Amino acid sequence: MLWAAVSAVALGFLVALEIAARHYGLPGPITNQVKEVVLAPKSGPLLYASMALMMVVLPWRQRFIAAGVAVGIDIAFFLVRWAFHAKMMFGNGALWVVLGYAVIAVTRRTGRERVLLLKGVGLGLLLVAGRKTGDTWLLITSKTRPVVLDQYAAVADHALGNPSWLAGRIVSATGTVGAHVLDYVYIQLAVAAVVVALYQLRHVAVERSFPRHHLVRTFLVIGLLGPGIYMLFPVVGPVFAFGGDGGHWAVADLWPHTPPAVVTPHHMPFDEITPRNCMPSLHTAWATAIFIHSRRGPRALRYAGTFWLIATLAATLGFGYHYGTDLVAGVVFTVTIEGALRSLERGWDRSGVQLVAYGTAVFAALLVSYRYLPLEMAGHPWVFGPLLLLATGSVIHYYLRTTRTWEPKPLPALQPEPQPELV
Repeated sequence: MLWAAVSAVALGFLVALEIAARHYGLPGPITNQVKEVVLAPKSGPLLYASMALMMVVLPWRQRFIAAGVAVGIDIAFFLVRWAFHAKMMFGNGALWVVLGYAVIAVTRRTGRERVLLLKGVGLGLLLVAGRKTGDTWLLITSKTRPVVLDQYAAVADHALGNPSWLAGRIVSATGTVGAHVLDYVYIQLAVAAVVVALYQLRHVAVERSFPRHHLVRTFLVIGLLGPGIYMLFPVVGPVFAFGGDGGHWAVADLWPHTPPAVVTPHHMPFDEITPRNCMPSLHTAWATAIFIHSRRGPRALRYAGTFWLIATLAATLGFGYHYGTDLVAGVVFTVTIEGALRSLERGWDRSGVQLVAYGTAVFAALLVSYRYLPLEMAGHPWVFGPLLLLATGSVIHYYLRTTRTWEPKPLPALQPEPQPELV
């Protein structure tokens, strides 16, 4: 029933976004996904990652067969595109395999096996649909929010020492190598999430059931709720509002060498192309989720999760896509969502409600302070800067303290009964 309800809501949401995109004369998420059955996909690695998620329900022999079929189909597409000088990209084969297993589930499986296979297919398709949905949301933000609040975020960012300007100069100093590494980390965030999710779901094929909570759930909820905040607090980012990428819409070409002056901020008009996708930073939110879920993995996975979080923070700031205030909000956003999902998993109680309420209150206070107290924050950075970090740290501490009480207590070791001495 739960999976059926989630599927119905997801389908309705996709249809609504499709209609909204068509209103602006552009294809929506459903149309874009259907095109990738034949045309060159936007992201081949994402499609193969979605196929990998689907394959957690399959035994190893079927996994090798599915992977081989996907590669074979992609080779055929590659040869045809090469012959006709079309755009080159792989991934169609992975999508065909996922859709093929959807047909197999309906026509060749019954009972629990059908449900399990459909769950695997749905998990893989949700990852792809989430990407397409995000693209449509970004389009909607640029069309429906003609003015942005970047001046407010930039002034408030003085309380944190203008980290985007500092990180931008550091990335520029590293040259092309550093920029390429960070760019790869930034773009392939979903693939990193799949690696962690595959570890969490590694026993599904044997146990024939999914764990009640895993990274994919958090990832999808972040992507579902985050764009709604974009609509409330539209921000395009320093490289656009204060840099050369903004063209004549920018305040001035200041990023990353000259931090903006502390003056009274105003709403500023911006083009209808650039997404208003900064507040909160969802890349930071997703990287934080990867970090949290990698903590229970082996050492290599924990190191990878830490690296991906640090590199993502460096990329979001160093490329001028976000302000420091966005990152702070993104961390609080994720920890609150993770607390809510874990509370839902174990059953709501007082501790879970208090955790989510506190995280929500801190997140709302951050947005309100960015909007209505930016001058005070910039004027007293040694007060508001530590307050922002303490507020974020308090949510993290509350989450850790609460969730530790939810962990099952280890059973005490059995002590051998004393034996009477032999006389």
